[in-house]
Amino acid sequence: MQSLSRSLAAATMLVLGLIGCARAAEPVELPSGDVKLHAVLYRPAGPGPFPAVVALHTCDGLNSGEAIDARYAEWGEHLAAAGFAVLFPDSFGSRGEKAQCGQRQRPIRASQTRINDARAARAWLQAQPWVIADRVSLLGWSHGGTTALWTVRRRSGDQSKTPDFRSAVAFYPNCQRAGTLAWSARVPTLILIGRADDWTSASACEQMVAGARGRSAGTQIKVYPGALHDFDRKDLAPQERSGLVNTVNANGRVHIGTNAAARADAFKRVPEWFAR
Repeated sequence: MQSLSRSLAAATMLVLGLIGCARAAEPVELPSGDVKLHAVLYRPAGPGPFPAVVALHTCDGLNSGEAIDARYAEWGEHLAAAGFAVLFPDSFGSRGEKAQCGQRQRPIRASQTRINDARAARAWLQAQPWVIADRVSLLGWSHGGTTALWTVRRRSGDQSKTPDFRSAVAFYPNCQRAGTLAWSARVPTLILIGRADDWTSASACEQMVAGARGRSAGTQIKVYPGALHDFDRKDLAPQERSGLVNTVNANGRVHIGTNAAARADAFKRVPEWFAR
């Protein structure tokens, strides 16, 4: 067991070892309809041009206090060190909204408003001279992961004249509604979720992906045995959250926590997926 722990720790250090090679985070603003979106940008050192990623936060929002949440800072630094510019639009704070995890009637929905934010962020990146316009991908966690699925859905109504997202990754999205609507993706899409997740259902995502087989662009799913929701967050002891909506058991209580093996695999797998 100690040998396994040391191996996982070494793998994580290897995967995260280049984090110091990126520029400091930059605050930016970009238009999304009639709203000015606040966002945080991470990009590699040097002039570029770089491939890029639009990254979408959970129902808790982008910030923890006044600063970007540590989960997103770590991912932004990691992907920037791997050569990607990463843009985190703040869908909630930009509109004066706070966390929506306990709101059944959410004012900012994954299948509507946040799709427009994802597209606006992509267009902003594609207008930058240091971005490779046809290599902008999409990444999201939980509510943001659900948004990613809706954004790359074949019938999402994206009529923009700029290049589409190149690919997408969704961490532990809610697949139940998408599954009932015969979801399929128009770009290669990877879903990462834990088997023990009791907030969003791995089985629902597996059924959704199986139902899209033959109609979808290279969709894959990786289910991590024993992993909970938020498995990629650093040093998060297993704990219970309550007062939530859209949980697997409909009781508003879920369990979250780091899973070392799943986390190490995800930090390796995600940049590899985007680099394809």
